[in-house]
Amino acid sequence: MAPYLECYEAILSGQIEAGQWRSDLGSGQSRKREGVKNITQIMWPSELIPELLGSPAYHRALDISRQLLGDDMAFDFDMLIDKAPGTDTPTPFHQDMAYWVDLPDRRAVSCWIALDEAIVDNGCMWFAPGSHRLPLRQHRWHGKSGGALECDGSEAECVCVPLKPGSCTFHNGGVMHYSRRNTTAVHRRALIVNFRPEAMIRLERERGFDHGKTSNIREKRT
Repeated sequence: MAPYLECYEAILSGQIEAGQWRSDLGSGQSRKREGVKNITQIMWPSELIPELLGSPAYHRALDISRQLLGDDMAFDFDMLIDKAPGTDTPTPFHQDMAYWVDLPDRRAVSCWIALDEAIVDNGCMWFAPGSHRLPLRQHRWHGKSGGALECDGSEAECVCVPLKPGSCTFHNGGVMHYSRRNTTAVHRRALIVNFRPEAMIRLERERGFDHGKTSNIREKRT
C-alpha cells in the first residue's frame, strides 16, 4: 500500500494540486474541525499521477472485472475518498448509477480498495445484496450544498464489510451502499477504480459525460 498512500498524501496535502477534481461529499453538513473536509473526494487521480494506471492494483482490478462481466470491460474512471479522523459524517445510501447517464448496456463494476483498515467506526462499506436486480431507487441531492446523492435505505437491508489495508470489494453500479461516520482518530482512505464496456465508455464520452473530468458532475445531472 505504501506507493498508493504516497500518491494519496501528495494529492491530499496539496503538493499535487487537484483543482476542480477535489470536493467535499459532506459539504452540506456542519464541520467538526475548521478547514478539514468531511469527506474528501478526488476524482481522476490517475490524471494527476499517470503512473497509477500501470500499477498492479489497476491491472489486477481490471482482470477481475473482466472475469466478472466480460472481456470488453475497460477502465472508465477512478477516485480517492478520505474520511478524516473525527469528521463524523456518513456517506448516504446511494447507487452509483444514479450519478451516471443512462446507457443501453448497464454492466459496470467498481473496485473499492481499502488503503487504511476500514472498520465500522471509521466508515467501512455496507452493501445491500441483490439491490442491483431491482429498479433504480429515487435519488436526491444530500443537503442543500452537498456533493452526494442519496436514496432511502437502511442498515437492515445491508451487510457490513470491514477490510484490511490492501483488501477490496467489487460492486455493481446498481448495488445500494453506504458508510457510517468516522468517529475514530484514524483516517479511512480508499481508492476506487471503475470499469465498464469499452463501447459504453465511448458512448458516455460522445454524450459529454466523463465523470467530472472536464465538467461538474452536479451540473451534468441536474
